[in-house]
Amino acid sequence: MLPFSRPSIGEEEIAEVVECLRSGWITTGPRCERFEREFAALCGARHAIAVSSGTAALHLALLAVGLGAGDEAVVPALTWPATANMVVACGAEPVFADIDPRTWNLDPESLARSLTPRTKAVIPVHFAGQPADLDAIRDVLRRAGREDIRIIEDAAHAAGAAYRGRPIGACAANGTIAACFSFHPIKNMTTGEGGMLATDDDELAARARLFKFHGVSRDAWRAYSGSGRPPTTYDVVLAGFKYNLTDIQASLGIHQLAKLRRFNARRAELARLYLGALSDVQGLVLPREAPYPCEHAWHLFAVLLPGERPRFIERMKGLGIGTGLHFEAVHLTSFYRARGWREGALPCAEDVCSRIVSLPLYPAMNEYDLADVAAAVREVLRDGG
Repeated sequence: MLPFSRPSIGEEEIAEVVECLRSGWITTGPRCERFEREFAALCGARHAIAVSSGTAALHLALLAVGLGAGDEAVVPALTWPATANMVVACGAEPVFADIDPRTWNLDPESLARSLTPRTKAVIPVHFAGQPADLDAIRDVLRRAGREDIRIIEDAAHAAGAAYRGRPIGACAANGTIAACFSFHPIKNMTTGEGGMLATDDDELAARARLFKFHGVSRDAWRAYSGSGRPPTTYDVVLAGFKYNLTDIQASLGIHQLAKLRRFNARRAELARLYLGALSDVQGLVLPREAPYPCEHAWHLFAVLLPGERPRFIERMKGLGIGTGLHFEAVHLTSFYRARGWREGALPCAEDVCSRIVSLPLYPAMNEYDLADVAAAVREVLRDGG
């Protein structure tokens, strides 16, 4: 069985984990600090805060900008539920916007129609690793006289991507307040589970660090490692959470980060081969290049099918090939239907989400694997999907 995805874990990661276990310090500590420092350098960000998941990073960013009851945040309908769910977790209301038919990212014109006096944040998703048009999003807010609205990037797919020559995560340069990354095992780099919040805003970073560990104004590594004066007390300054990353996970992340550029280059090479191998398959819609300068991270190679998706997925599985469903239209899931969303509200997203499927893409794939996938796609679609 050729899987949809497989993490690329090398001997360096394994040795670092073993050394971490032997060190006696396995929770948040020196390896997390190193991972944060090196990730911030990669992004060109002032702060990088390691957390337990990309979802946690989103939650912290929204809490840190003060999103709460009575507020709204605009999110694209093509995304994993976490993007919208974390808005709800803050007590606010997600407002779904449509996607651009070419990039499948947030459509700026739909964003413009979604703004209300209650809008406090916009959360563009860099779908499949291709950056959303951040300048166009900022221009919409400027034309609406709403430059007070914070842009928080859902960069779960976009580690190593760049927009107009600027790394995703270089928030000040890109006109955003924060970027939230995921290190789930299927992502371009992994810590098993984990995430990172990048920001250039000192106040947001300070609040996010408090929210990530119970709202307690004390650092465990400095408190107990001998690297600082031991505390005689501690204070709780807000109602926080338990979102810290461990040094065991950071042991993976340190070496995955060092390999990220190579991983992404291989993904891009495989994507080019897919585009060539499938370009003449009738009815199959392939990913298209954005009409603005950007560097695609190629987290996913997603296509639109001409026929029934369930049958396609089952047939591909029968041929020994895994696929992924990225994603169902969030506004049409049961929870958001109960909040009033219905078919027809976001036609482009609804069409894309009804036909989208992701083909295998990971650095360890070889050209023969890809040829097998392409041949299987042709066979299944030739037989009617």
